[in-house]
Amino acid sequence: MAVVRGFALSALVWGIVGMSVGLVIALQLAYPALNFELGPLHLHFGRLRPIHTNAVIFGFTLGVVFAGSYYGVQRLCRVRMWSDFLSRLNLWGWNAVIVAAAVSLLLGKTSSKEYAELEWPLDIAITVVWVAYAVNFFGTLARRRERGLYAAIWFWIATILTIAMLHIFNNLEVPVSWTVWKSYSLYAGVYDANIQWWYGHNAVGFLLTTPILGLMYYFLPKQVGRPIYSHRLSILHFWSLIFLYIWAGPHHLIYSPLPDWAQSLGTAFSIMLILPSWGGMLNGLLTLRGAWDRLRTDPLLKMFAVGLTFYGMSTFEGPMMAIKTVNSLSHFTNWTIGHVHSGALGWVALTSFATLYYLVPRLWHTTLYSQRLAEVHFWVATLGIVLYVTPMWISGVTQGLMWRAVNPDGSLTYSFIETVAAIRIYDLIRASGGALFLSGVLIMFYNVLRTVRQGTTEVPAPEAPPGAAVALAGGR
Repeated sequence: MAVVRGFALSALVWGIVGMSVGLVIALQLAYPALNFELGPLHLHFGRLRPIHTNAVIFGFTLGVVFAGSYYGVQRLCRVRMWSDFLSRLNLWGWNAVIVAAAVSLLLGKTSSKEYAELEWPLDIAITVVWVAYAVNFFGTLARRRERGLYAAIWFWIATILTIAMLHIFNNLEVPVSWTVWKSYSLYAGVYDANIQWWYGHNAVGFLLTTPILGLMYYFLPKQVGRPIYSHRLSILHFWSLIFLYIWAGPHHLIYSPLPDWAQSLGTAFSIMLILPSWGGMLNGLLTLRGAWDRLRTDPLLKMFAVGLTFYGMSTFEGPMMAIKTVNSLSHFTNWTIGHVHSGALGWVALTSFATLYYLVPRLWHTTLYSQRLAEVHFWVATLGIVLYVTPMWISGVTQGLMWRAVNPDGSLTYSFIETVAAIRIYDLIRASGGALFLSGVLIMFYNVLRTVRQGTTEVPAPEAPPGAAVALAGGR
């Protein structure tokens, strides 16, 4: 459990770092003067935005996934992890890679498709750490003492295999030399775009969907105290989701040079994704049958329930935005930003928070320091999501309509800077929502630290059952 504790704490730290940077770049969009240089560091939106996404996706989200999967797989298989060494390598290696990536991005050493500096060594390091996680996970499955594989394990298996495939093929590069850390992409043109969005959309599918579903399938029933609503539905949900998701990437390239049949293929599979996605949502929500009254007092169940609701909304909105006529309005606008964050904050983050709130007291053999603070965190986070996502929807539609407006002579009605001025108020509201959401994470961090301080990593001795002492005395 030491590695689980390490990932739980590091995930929170990366969450604070990533969301703080996210708040900064949101303010930079509203106040351009906040883009500035500090010596050799260019602290502007272009440098900070990839640091934000790396920290919240790979640091926070995957940190929670590692913690939850290491905790869950040992209990579902009734056996220890296969290798403590590989577990520690996963913990320290992964965090080292994220630090190195953040530093390289801050210095402008990005993984450009045409010309990359300092990237192929990091790509290899990521591969080594991920393979260590995979070997450890499958080694644990091989020596399990429980014959059946519960749904959560299937979703984590899909994550491990698919992310390995996506990472390797999207990062195929030709190094200039083994002594110079520079490289060129193996792909070019429309092939590069297709590979990029095959990777990009399926990173959403297999980093921000399948592993989080694994967390939901394990930790929601544990918190409710009853089995998942339908094991049969979980199997149907799993196989249909992973088959359909892998084909949906081309919907990011609608109206691009990608062949029209490939664009239509991505749209068709995106629409079909509604069915398995909503099957998973309903399986989670129906697990709460008979326990809905507990939502009034249990902040963890609130987070799980609202997270599943956002999952359902996002997995309906995404396919709708993949329809070509809708995409012509929504693409490249803040509507896309609102859609992404309704899923990232509403589904991924709330489910991750609930998972950590479940894990931390059990990892330190104590009770949560304050249920009231967890309740405050839930409401602050939910309000922050509403204040973030809603203005992005409004400003996105505003952008799309202004960009396509034309005069009778065919000239554009609005200049680009006019659209920027029109949505500034929404950028300010978005930043306030982000500030609220970040404050909720800080509340959680304080709650977790107080819980850790009052707990212990020592496993308490099992208590004797009532009456054991009397029975023993009678035996003597």
